[in-house]
Amino acid sequence: MNARDPVIVIGAGPCGLALAGELLRQGSPVRMVDAASSAQRGSRAILLWPLAQTVLGDLGVLQKAGELAVRPQALDYFGDHGRLARVELRSQDAPLLLPQQITDRLLEAAVVQLGGRVERGVRLTEVNQDRDGVDAVVVNEAGRREQLRGSWLVAADGVRSTVRELLGITFAGAALPSRSFLAEGTLSGANDDVTALSYFLTSRGGLLIAPLPNGRVRLAGDMRPGQDVSPEMVQQLLVARGPAGLRIGDLVTLTTFTSAERMAERMRDGRCLLIGDAAHTHSPLGGQGLNLGLQDAHNLAWKLTGVHAGRFSPAILDTYDTERRAAARYVTRLTGTTVRLAFLEPPWNHLRNPLMRAAQSQAFLRARYTSALAGWRIRYPPTPLGCPRTSGAGGLPAPTWAVPETTDPHKYRLVTTGTSRAGAWPGAAASLAHSHAAIVTHHHVHRTPPGFLLVRPDGYVALAGRVRDLERVNRLLTAVTATRIPVPDTEAESHDT
Repeated sequence: MNARDPVIVIGAGPCGLALAGELLRQGSPVRMVDAASSAQRGSRAILLWPLAQTVLGDLGVLQKAGELAVRPQALDYFGDHGRLARVELRSQDAPLLLPQQITDRLLEAAVVQLGGRVERGVRLTEVNQDRDGVDAVVVNEAGRREQLRGSWLVAADGVRSTVRELLGITFAGAALPSRSFLAEGTLSGANDDVTALSYFLTSRGGLLIAPLPNGRVRLAGDMRPGQDVSPEMVQQLLVARGPAGLRIGDLVTLTTFTSAERMAERMRDGRCLLIGDAAHTHSPLGGQGLNLGLQDAHNLAWKLTGVHAGRFSPAILDTYDTERRAAARYVTRLTGTTVRLAFLEPPWNHLRNPLMRAAQSQAFLRARYTSALAGWRIRYPPTPLGCPRTSGAGGLPAPTWAVPETTDPHKYRLVTTGTSRAGAWPGAAASLAHSHAAIVTHHHVHRTPPGFLLVRPDGYVALAGRVRDLERVNRLLTAVTATRIPVPDTEAESHDT
């Protein structure tokens, strides 16, 4: 592999842009192409949960996104006879509501600022790889053919991925039976002040009302067989399922969609890797797809950059499939369960509704539910990069107190806790970090009990433990820089669902 060969990124949606931005930020050259002649229009995905916000923060665009977005105060659930539950959103769990074309624009601006660019109207036609790199044949809109040489190739080209097809990777799964509508416009009437994500789970079908910037709202819900989409139909469903006295107008988006639950049989094929919808897809009604794809990019970027720069063994890339497949399965289960419960028909919805009322009275259950939506409960299985069984925190996103304000995007962070910086414990940790200074930094946090978290460059906890477990850190850091990474000596534990 020639270290000057770029990483080729196919697809300039949010996942591809986020990956390109992270690679450039961490010092890897990028060549990015997209078959479309212009940037995607339309809002599409609108929910940015906290882990996706972290990606935007690393690329320096989170503040601007926050200024442009709407911050919902709660999740409201209604049935035929009024409110079933209201779940207030804690600050650490709250999403931003921002149309995808704005997210795309912010991410592309970050890519350009970091020295990259998107080559649009450039279509991939052929992929060949060898032990040292990847050759990608592309054709532009004028018919000019070019062969690109890259160190790696990443497919971010969506659910109908050309890369996946050229590599012969099966996209197993099945289409979901429901057909849904999506509309965006403005509301008028007695209940037009929308500050929450509101879900109407009625015997006449489901309806989502979500606030958007500039006083607009999104409506989405299931459709009956044979229904044709029209402004009149949307108004009829709003009257039948939503709060009384509302009218939808000034429609800027009106469409229907179907969805599927599918996953690529492998997310890595030699020097080619799949992220986002090219790797997995599920119902968009759960509001998780964009977040899952951005986390794919976040997981992959530091590994790819470390391998590209010679800091890490290429074998580290095998963990990408293992970890992100586990995340995709978790999110697909969560989304599938949520959507199926939302669209239950009589008499089953009459069993669901009292359970929701009972659950919303339990603070523990409310917190558990919102943290699952926010992504805090997506746990990675044991890999050579970490062992969840060391402690409850292992394999999960790091808590906010363990993330320093300034971080090196290339390095692990060994975060020790205790009531004093002085003494043998923090000193031993600092000495260990110094011995692996090329890939880890040390930070001490004043809190009890004494212990440590080893936080990966992507913000996930690789290891967590007490003083006696510190040698595990040494073994892991030694392993990730070895020519071959040893298989972990622990078995997978069950994950939160």
